[in-house]
Amino acid sequence: MSKVLTSRSEDYSQWYNDLVIKGELADYSAVRGCMVIKPYGFALWENMRDQLDKMFKATGHVNAYFPLFVPKSLFEAEEKNAEGFAKECAIVTHYRLKADPNNKGKLMVDPEAKLEEELVVRPTSEAIIWNTYKNWIQSYRDLPILVNQWANVVRWEMRTRLFLRTAEFLWQEGHTAHATKEEAIEETTKMLDVYAEFVEHYMAVPVVKGVKTESERFAGAEDTYCIEALMQDGKALQAGTSHFLGQNFAKAFEVQYLTKENKQEYVWATSWGVSTRLIGALIMAHSDDQGLILPPRIAPTQVVIVPIYKGEESKPVIDGKVKEITQSLSALGIRHKYDNSDQVRPGWKFAEYELKGIPVRIALGLRDLENNVVEIARRDTGEKTTVSIDNLANHISQLLEEIQQSIFEKALSFRNNNIRKVDTWDEFVQTLDEKAGFISAHWDGTSETEEKIKEKTKATIRCIPLNNTQEEGKCILTGNPSKQRVLFARAY
Repeated sequence: MSKVLTSRSEDYSQWYNDLVIKGELADYSAVRGCMVIKPYGFALWENMRDQLDKMFKATGHVNAYFPLFVPKSLFEAEEKNAEGFAKECAIVTHYRLKADPNNKGKLMVDPEAKLEEELVVRPTSEAIIWNTYKNWIQSYRDLPILVNQWANVVRWEMRTRLFLRTAEFLWQEGHTAHATKEEAIEETTKMLDVYAEFVEHYMAVPVVKGVKTESERFAGAEDTYCIEALMQDGKALQAGTSHFLGQNFAKAFEVQYLTKENKQEYVWATSWGVSTRLIGALIMAHSDDQGLILPPRIAPTQVVIVPIYKGEESKPVIDGKVKEITQSLSALGIRHKYDNSDQVRPGWKFAEYELKGIPVRIALGLRDLENNVVEIARRDTGEKTTVSIDNLANHISQLLEEIQQSIFEKALSFRNNNIRKVDTWDEFVQTLDEKAGFISAHWDGTSETEEKIKEKTKATIRCIPLNNTQEEGKCILTGNPSKQRVLFARAY
């Protein structure tokens, strides 16, 4: 299979698909709308998952697991949540197949094996979890409950794209229960900060923290907080959400607790989640026409070493020196690979590891060893330097941090240069079509205006930024008074 990528300028969408497939992150599956996450893509997800898991546990959360199937009656209990996900639900109606008497070798649903109650394949777990919490919570001593689960969910998407939107995907979902409204809101914003820290500090993707408008909220939430990122094509991508659920689910499932004053009160709730969609964000925020660019902190392999030699007699000499180098890299916890395979030439290896986004490539041959040096190539800039083998591991460690920061600063500069203030409708439409990016504009606060703007331009309000500056203005569409700007964009 050819590893040549479609260029971003030629066809951004095809470039993305090429990169996912040829970079060996994922593949299409026999199940329409679902994907196979390949070992390299899953290693990337594991690094992201493991770091997030540490951050969750550092804030007092513990992991649990809840069933994949949700009885339909439970799913219907919180009306807004049920309505919000109804069109995306997969339903289990029967529990057995049998041989088809009219079609030899084929199977059919056994009509006698119909379930007494249909089961929803979880699109999200609030219903099954809050039905469980009803049994866990009796008094204020049982609160708070700070639970997260790593799981898969199914949302029956009609238009799918690898990582960005698939019928089944991997994610984590936190579900917490609190005694007071203030505690729950504090939890919601705390977890938003955790997401923002992870995406910026580890994925090197700058984000805007904000709150969603009423029409963009999670179904069943009182408020949805979000982090929004900007991709290289000027489209936004929601990178994480944290929801203040109020007492909606507690009331739907009759989850009450006895206060210190011996009064029955409904519990306050939150939920929050990120998914394998983050891999799509990572690809589109940093990568180029040569392949992936992965931030060192989450790259499956941080350093690859490629030997340059002619003749088998020189290979053991290089192998011996590389063994010393890899031991020093391991001592510093640097993830590395030594590719001494002889099936392909070094040039092919260089292109392959460039495509896979490995942050640092080391090349060395006999002449390099004579001079006690190696050649180092940075994936993010393509810059090559000759470095002494002495103290090489420490040099690499510092270089990886420099690359991490450089990738973030480049993305931050791009994001900041693509936030534009507009004050008129004509300017809004022109900016959307010609420059894209985030548009900071006044909106009159009504769902009707929000929907009209979306219908006319396909742009949505991505968020109302937290700590937003209050300023008098006029709505770009209606001219009605507005007290603050919001961020619009076309989005994935």
